[in-house]
Amino acid sequence: MELTWYGHSTWYVTVGETSLLIDPFFDNPQTSKEPSDVDDPDYVLLTHGHQDHVAHAAEFSDATLVATPELVNYAQENWGFEDAVGGMGMNLGGTVECGDAYVTMHRADHSNGIMNDPDVSAGMPAGFIISDTKPTQVSDEESNTFYHAGDTGLMPEMRDVIGPYLEPDAAALPVGDHFTMGPWQAAIAADWLDLDHVFPMHYDTFPPIEIEMDDFERELDAAGAGGELHVLDGDETFTLE
Repeated sequence: MELTWYGHSTWYVTVGETSLLIDPFFDNPQTSKEPSDVDDPDYVLLTHGHQDHVAHAAEFSDATLVATPELVNYAQENWGFEDAVGGMGMNLGGTVECGDAYVTMHRADHSNGIMNDPDVSAGMPAGFIISDTKPTQVSDEESNTFYHAGDTGLMPEMRDVIGPYLEPDAAALPVGDHFTMGPWQAAIAADWLDLDHVFPMHYDTFPPIEIEMDDFERELDAAGAGGELHVLDGDETFTLE
Protein backbone atom coordinates (compact mmCIF):
# COMPACT_ATOMS: atom_id res chain seq x y z
CA MET A 1 0.00 0.00 0.00
CA GLU A 2 1.38 3.41 -0.99
CA LEU A 3 0.36 6.60 0.83
CA THR A 4 1.06 10.00 -0.73
CA TRP A 5 0.30 13.18 1.20
CA TYR A 6 -0.57 16.23 -0.89
CA GLY A 7 -0.85 18.51 2.12
CA HIS A 8 -3.73 19.38 4.46
CA SER A 9 -6.01 16.29 4.44
CA THR A 10 -5.42 15.23 0.85
CA TRP A 11 -4.07 11.69 0.44
CA TYR A 12 -3.61 9.43 -2.57
CA VAL A 13 -3.71 5.78 -1.58
CA THR A 14 -2.79 2.88 -3.85
CA VAL A 15 -3.89 -0.64 -2.93
CA GLY A 16 -2.82 -3.23 -5.48
CA GLU A 17 -4.08 -1.92 -8.82
CA THR A 18 -6.62 0.44 -7.23
CA SER A 19 -6.09 4.15 -6.51
CA LEU A 20 -8.11 6.26 -4.09
CA LEU A 21 -7.91 10.04 -3.64
CA ILE A 22 -9.15 11.39 -0.31
CA ASP A 23 -10.36 14.97 0.24
CA PRO A 24 -8.83 16.67 -2.83
CA PHE A 25 -7.76 20.21 -1.90
CA PHE A 26 -4.62 21.43 -3.65
CA ASP A 27 -4.75 25.10 -2.65
CA ASN A 28 -2.53 24.48 0.32
CA PRO A 29 1.12 25.44 0.96
CA GLN A 30 2.42 21.89 1.42
CA THR A 31 1.95 20.75 -2.17
CA SER A 32 3.44 21.90 -5.45
CA LYS A 33 0.87 19.93 -7.43
CA GLU A 34 -2.18 21.02 -9.34
CA PRO A 35 -5.11 18.60 -9.72
CA SER A 36 -4.07 18.01 -13.33
CA ASP A 37 -0.66 16.75 -12.12
CA VAL A 38 -2.22 13.86 -10.23
CA ASP A 39 -2.92 10.50 -11.85
CA ASP A 40 -6.64 9.99 -12.29
CA PRO A 41 -7.85 7.92 -9.32
CA ASP A 42 -10.31 5.08 -9.54
CA TYR A 43 -12.17 6.36 -6.49
CA VAL A 44 -12.59 9.71 -4.76
CA LEU A 45 -13.38 9.54 -1.03
CA LEU A 46 -14.82 12.60 0.72
CA THR A 47 -14.93 12.76 4.51
CA HIS A 48 -17.29 15.75 4.59
CA GLY A 49 -18.39 18.76 2.59
CA HIS A 50 -16.26 21.65 3.84
CA GLN A 51 -14.43 23.65 1.20
CA ASP A 52 -10.94 22.60 2.29
CA HIS A 53 -11.88 18.95 1.68
CA VAL A 54 -13.95 19.06 -1.51
CA ALA A 55 -12.55 22.08 -3.37
CA HIS A 56 -11.15 20.05 -6.29
CA ALA A 57 -13.49 17.07 -6.24
CA ALA A 58 -15.04 18.11 -9.55
CA GLU A 59 -11.62 17.81 -11.22
CA PHE A 60 -11.85 14.04 -10.70
CA SER A 61 -15.47 13.45 -11.68
CA ASP A 62 -14.59 10.46 -13.88
CA ALA A 63 -13.85 8.51 -10.69
CA THR A 64 -16.35 6.67 -8.54
CA LEU A 65 -17.30 8.84 -5.59
CA VAL A 66 -17.46 7.31 -2.11
CA ALA A 67 -19.15 9.45 0.54
CA THR A 68 -22.40 9.77 2.45
CA PRO A 69 -25.51 9.47 0.25
CA GLU A 70 -26.23 13.17 0.78
CA LEU A 71 -22.80 14.22 -0.43
CA VAL A 72 -22.85 11.79 -3.36
CA ASN A 73 -26.22 13.12 -4.51
CA TYR A 74 -24.97 16.70 -4.30
CA ALA A 75 -21.83 15.85 -6.27
CA GLN A 76 -23.85 14.13 -8.98
CA GLU A 77 -26.09 17.18 -9.32
CA ASN A 78 -23.40 19.86 -9.10
CA TRP A 79 -19.87 18.56 -9.71
CA GLY A 80 -20.19 16.41 -12.80
CA PHE A 81 -20.13 12.98 -11.22
CA GLU A 82 -22.31 10.76 -13.37
CA ASP A 83 -24.82 8.24 -12.03
CA ALA A 84 -23.45 5.62 -14.39
CA VAL A 85 -19.93 5.92 -13.03
CA GLY A 86 -21.06 5.74 -9.52
CA GLY A 87 -21.72 7.43 -6.65
CA MET A 88 -21.14 4.86 -4.03
CA GLY A 89 -23.22 6.34 -1.26
CA MET A 90 -22.45 4.63 2.03
CA ASN A 91 -22.88 5.37 5.69
CA LEU A 92 -21.28 5.01 9.08
CA GLY A 93 -20.23 1.49 9.97
CA GLY A 94 -20.48 0.20 6.42
CA THR A 95 -17.72 -1.45 4.40
CA VAL A 96 -17.63 -1.33 0.60
CA GLU A 97 -15.31 -3.07 -1.83
CA CYS A 98 -13.43 -0.61 -4.04
CA GLY A 99 -11.37 -2.62 -6.50
CA ASP A 100 -8.50 -4.14 -4.51
CA ALA A 101 -9.37 -2.11 -1.40
CA TYR A 102 -11.97 -2.40 1.32
CA VAL A 103 -13.24 0.93 2.66
CA THR A 104 -14.99 1.21 6.01
CA MET A 105 -16.66 4.47 6.98
CA HIS A 106 -16.56 5.57 10.61
CA ARG A 107 -17.89 8.73 12.18
CA ALA A 108 -15.79 11.81 12.92
CA ASP A 109 -16.66 14.37 15.57
CA HIS A 110 -16.99 17.55 13.53
CA SER A 111 -19.54 19.83 11.85
CA ASN A 112 -20.65 19.51 8.24
CA GLY A 113 -22.36 21.24 5.34
CA ILE A 114 -21.50 21.37 1.66
CA MET A 115 -19.01 23.96 0.40
CA ASN A 116 -19.41 25.70 3.76
CA ASP A 117 -23.14 26.19 3.10
CA PRO A 118 -24.82 25.28 6.40
CA ASP A 119 -28.20 25.08 4.70
CA VAL A 120 -27.16 22.04 2.66
CA SER A 121 -26.65 18.83 4.60
CA ALA A 122 -23.80 16.51 3.71
CA GLY A 123 -24.85 13.92 6.26
CA MET A 124 -22.51 12.95 9.07
CA PRO A 125 -18.79 13.79 8.81
CA ALA A 126 -16.66 10.68 8.58
CA GLY A 127 -13.28 9.04 8.48
CA PHE A 128 -12.22 6.07 6.37
CA ILE A 129 -10.37 2.87 7.20
CA ILE A 130 -8.79 1.44 4.04
CA SER A 131 -7.48 -2.12 4.00
CA ASP A 132 -6.25 -4.67 1.49
CA THR A 133 -8.34 -7.35 3.23
CA LYS A 134 -11.96 -7.39 4.31
CA PRO A 135 -12.28 -6.51 8.01
CA THR A 136 -13.54 -9.31 10.26
CA GLN A 137 -13.30 -10.10 13.95
CA VAL A 138 -10.45 -12.48 13.15
CA SER A 139 -7.17 -10.58 13.30
CA ASP A 140 -5.11 -10.70 10.10
CA GLU A 141 -1.43 -10.02 10.69
CA GLU A 142 -0.75 -9.92 6.95
CA SER A 143 -3.16 -7.12 6.12
CA ASN A 144 -2.21 -3.47 5.61
CA THR A 145 -4.69 -0.95 6.95
CA PHE A 146 -4.66 2.86 6.83
CA TYR A 147 -7.01 5.09 8.81
CA HIS A 148 -7.80 8.59 7.55
CA ALA A 149 -9.49 10.13 10.56
CA GLY A 150 -11.05 13.06 8.71
CA ASP A 151 -11.67 16.25 10.65
CA THR A 152 -12.33 15.09 14.19
CA GLY A 153 -11.81 15.55 17.86
CA LEU A 154 -10.74 12.74 20.15
CA MET A 155 -13.51 10.17 20.49
CA PRO A 156 -13.76 6.93 22.49
CA GLU A 157 -14.55 4.87 19.38
CA MET A 158 -10.85 5.17 18.50
CA ARG A 159 -10.04 3.24 21.68
CA ASP A 160 -13.07 0.92 21.74
CA VAL A 161 -13.78 0.07 18.10
CA ILE A 162 -11.33 1.35 15.49
CA GLY A 163 -8.14 0.36 17.29
CA PRO A 164 -9.03 -3.13 18.56
CA TYR A 165 -11.33 -4.29 15.76
CA LEU A 166 -10.35 -2.45 12.56
CA GLU A 167 -6.68 -2.58 13.59
CA PRO A 168 -5.09 0.22 11.56
CA ASP A 169 -1.35 -0.11 11.08
CA ALA A 170 -1.07 3.58 10.18
CA ALA A 171 -3.24 6.63 10.65
CA ALA A 172 -3.36 10.19 9.37
CA LEU A 173 -4.53 12.29 12.30
CA PRO A 174 -5.47 15.99 12.26
CA VAL A 175 -3.19 17.89 14.65
CA GLY A 176 -3.76 21.56 13.82
CA ASP A 177 -6.10 22.32 16.73
CA HIS A 178 -8.79 25.05 16.52
CA PHE A 179 -11.05 23.11 14.09
CA THR A 180 -9.93 19.55 15.00
CA MET A 181 -7.79 17.75 17.52
CA GLY A 182 -4.60 19.48 18.51
CA PRO A 183 -1.31 17.78 19.40
CA TRP A 184 -2.33 16.48 22.82
CA GLN A 185 -5.63 14.92 21.75
CA ALA A 186 -4.08 13.50 18.58
CA ALA A 187 -1.32 11.92 20.67
CA ILE A 188 -3.90 10.21 22.87
CA ALA A 189 -5.66 9.00 19.70
CA ALA A 190 -2.39 7.54 18.42
CA ASP A 191 -1.96 5.66 21.70
CA TRP A 192 -5.54 4.37 21.73
CA LEU A 193 -5.28 3.20 18.12
CA ASP A 194 -2.08 1.24 18.88
CA LEU A 195 -0.46 2.37 15.64
CA ASP A 196 2.81 1.38 14.02
CA HIS A 197 2.93 4.59 11.98
CA VAL A 198 1.56 8.05 12.78
CA PHE A 199 1.11 10.76 10.13
CA PRO A 200 0.08 14.29 11.13
CA MET A 201 -2.23 16.18 8.76
CA HIS A 202 -4.52 19.23 8.72
CA TYR A 203 -1.92 21.66 10.06
CA ASP A 204 0.05 24.73 8.89
CA THR A 205 -2.38 25.37 6.02
CA PHE A 206 -3.61 28.72 7.35
CA PRO A 207 -2.90 30.71 10.53
CA PRO A 208 -5.46 29.20 12.94
CA ILE A 209 -3.98 25.71 12.49
CA GLU A 210 -0.28 26.51 12.55
CA ILE A 211 1.52 24.43 15.17
CA GLU A 212 5.00 23.48 16.33
CA MET A 213 5.57 19.85 15.39
CA ASP A 214 7.85 19.46 18.39
CA ASP A 215 4.73 19.82 20.53
CA PHE A 216 3.17 16.80 18.86
CA GLU A 217 6.34 14.76 19.37
CA ARG A 218 6.36 15.61 23.07
CA GLU A 219 2.69 14.75 23.44
CA LEU A 220 3.23 11.39 21.74
CA ASP A 221 5.96 10.62 24.25
CA ALA A 222 3.77 11.76 27.14
CA ALA A 223 0.88 9.58 25.95
CA GLY A 224 3.15 6.55 25.66
CA ALA A 225 2.20 6.10 22.01
CA GLY A 226 4.47 3.49 20.49
CA GLY A 227 4.03 4.25 16.79
CA GLU A 228 6.72 5.88 14.67
CA LEU A 229 6.03 9.51 13.75
CA HIS A 230 6.40 10.36 10.06
CA VAL A 231 6.26 14.07 9.26
CA LEU A 232 5.97 13.89 5.50
CA ASP A 233 6.88 16.66 3.12
CA GLY A 234 4.09 17.61 0.77
CA ASP A 235 3.90 15.25 -2.22
CA GLU A 236 5.97 12.61 -0.39
CA THR A 237 5.06 8.91 -0.59
CA PHE A 238 5.32 6.31 2.15
CA THR A 239 5.08 2.58 1.45
CA LEU A 240 3.12 0.65 4.06
CA GLU A 241 4.08 -2.99 4.14
